[in-house]
Amino acid sequence: MRRVAPFIDLVVVVVFVAIGRERHHHGDALKGLVSTSWPFALGLAVAWLVLSRRSRRGLSLRDGALVVVVTVAIGMVARVLAGQGTAFAFILVALAFLGLAMEGWRLIARRVSRHH
Repeated sequence: MRRVAPFIDLVVVVVFVAIGRERHHHGDALKGLVSTSWPFALGLAVAWLVLSRRSRRGLSLRDGALVVVVTVAIGMVARVLAGQGTAFAFILVALAFLGLAMEGWRLIARRVSRHH
């Protein structure tokens, strides 16, 4: 599970961006999806690098919380530096969605692994 965990988190990020682009009628063009996703993917990569350097597996809820906070923090800073901007409400939505989804899959994985 440890090897696929970063990819599951990346899928969560892409789903978050895709939903946001759809909700705000930005379409689903691949270029737009990549343009909006890369700041969060950068944050996610940094989060997983931190976990790796700490010899963490990334599967605990504590690890998930670190992934969420680092992904959103770096993602928002990168968005601002890239001229994409951000708003307080967007930060809250990102924290809520990514927090629920990233912690959610970890909870499900824990429960499934306990039953096997």
